[in-house]
Amino acid sequence: MGKPTGFIEYKRENPTKRDPFERTKSWKEFQILMPEPALRQQGARCMDCGVPFCQTGTTMDGSGEIGCPVYNLIPEWNDLVYRGKWKEALERLHKTNNFPEFTGRVCPAPCEGSCTVAISDDAVSIKSIEYHIVERGFQEGWIVPQPPSKRTGKKVAVVGSGPAGLSAAAQLNKAGHSVTVFEREDRIGGLLTYGIPDVKLANHIVERRVKILEEEGITFETNVEIGKDISATELKKNFDSVLLCTGATKPRDVEVEGRELKGIHYAMDFLTANTKSLLNSNHEDGNYISANGQNVIVIGGGDTGVDCITTSVRHGAKSITQFDINRQKPDERGDKNPWPLFPIIHTVEDGQKEAKAVYGTDPRSHQVSTTKFVGDAQGNVKEIHTIGVETTIDDKGRKIRTPIPGTEKVWPADLVLLAIGFTGPEERIIEELSIATTSRSTIDAEYGKYMTSVPGVFAAGDNRRGQSLVVWAINEGREAARECDRYLMGSSNLP
Repeated sequence: MGKPTGFIEYKRENPTKRDPFERTKSWKEFQILMPEPALRQQGARCMDCGVPFCQTGTTMDGSGEIGCPVYNLIPEWNDLVYRGKWKEALERLHKTNNFPEFTGRVCPAPCEGSCTVAISDDAVSIKSIEYHIVERGFQEGWIVPQPPSKRTGKKVAVVGSGPAGLSAAAQLNKAGHSVTVFEREDRIGGLLTYGIPDVKLANHIVERRVKILEEEGITFETNVEIGKDISATELKKNFDSVLLCTGATKPRDVEVEGRELKGIHYAMDFLTANTKSLLNSNHEDGNYISANGQNVIVIGGGDTGVDCITTSVRHGAKSITQFDINRQKPDERGDKNPWPLFPIIHTVEDGQKEAKAVYGTDPRSHQVSTTKFVGDAQGNVKEIHTIGVETTIDDKGRKIRTPIPGTEKVWPADLVLLAIGFTGPEERIIEELSIATTSRSTIDAEYGKYMTSVPGVFAAGDNRRGQSLVVWAINEGREAARECDRYLMGSSNLP
């Protein structure tokens, strides 16, 4: 695939992005489209490696993930881009991924970590090529509604309109079923809309795809919460099948002294309110948690924590610090993290680059554990007390946090954002339908089958597998749609 010697002749070229300091002045996307000759050259670096681990989409004995969870036909569309066949490249891309415009923006690209070139050189810029293929498709008018030629007469309810729900709905509609998607928020998109800052994934990008899905025949019902506005029992009665794609939205808390103080918020509450106010009024309504002029502490070193940084910088925070309880990752792969596993190495994300550009330093502090919050006379948080910790793994795989004497520290804090993950899905629907759950509080539905303990009710995405990536949610939505179609029709032609 590509040019046989391309990976030798050409170096990786990353997409151009606007200056980190300048882009913090707006909520506009900052990636700049590359010229076609440069993209074709990047496609030429795909090396016809024989076994393309990039598109494998699997895990290795709990050690980590390998390749693309939706099994993107990466070498094929890299070759087509190299040869200038963009429409054919788009067709290949859509065969496995309903929403490459989402993954091309927010996926951490496990495919690149498993690229064969990455054994000894920089990986092929797969994510960037994916982004450019789909945007070229929209620009050229190649992406148009394709409603099914006939209907089966079966009705399916999809609960939740995040990446799992949307991909499931798209596939079930292709099979000819009448699909209704229920979303409790006022906009479609789930975490794509309200969990990811608009600067990373603009709402108009989500709306652009939703409009196509509507024109293909999918019905979207917003401001409808199943279990509250409509009972789960009634939903099951009125539809031939139900697919739950409700996510894992119960946030993990910090149980330390002073947690009740004002100014301490869950990250998703902060992000959701910000985006909702931005879309409704460009922040003029004031219905959001402002970081303006605040000393902001983000507790949690993952992507959601970075999203809080991205947002706080644009609010005009006085300072931003991100606590990561773990050691700083190494600059290169360790012995227990060999290729083709996803590389566990130190990186600097866009939001962290922006914070460094504005405040002069990387916002992260590693091996930091919160011991208590301290407030003022009015009950507002004013400082955080911490201690350094060393993390070890015991013989049962459990993490042991050991305090490091002499590392106690006090940090000024006016706004604290908790971004330490989620504990599982909300229970309302689960309890009403008496759906079995796992020891991790997720819905018990076998991977590859997706049927819950209640016949005709399926589950996919984070509510089944736990907090994960957008691309894994798309994978599960597609696969669950196939199994739901098989349940309804006796067999399925869905991939």
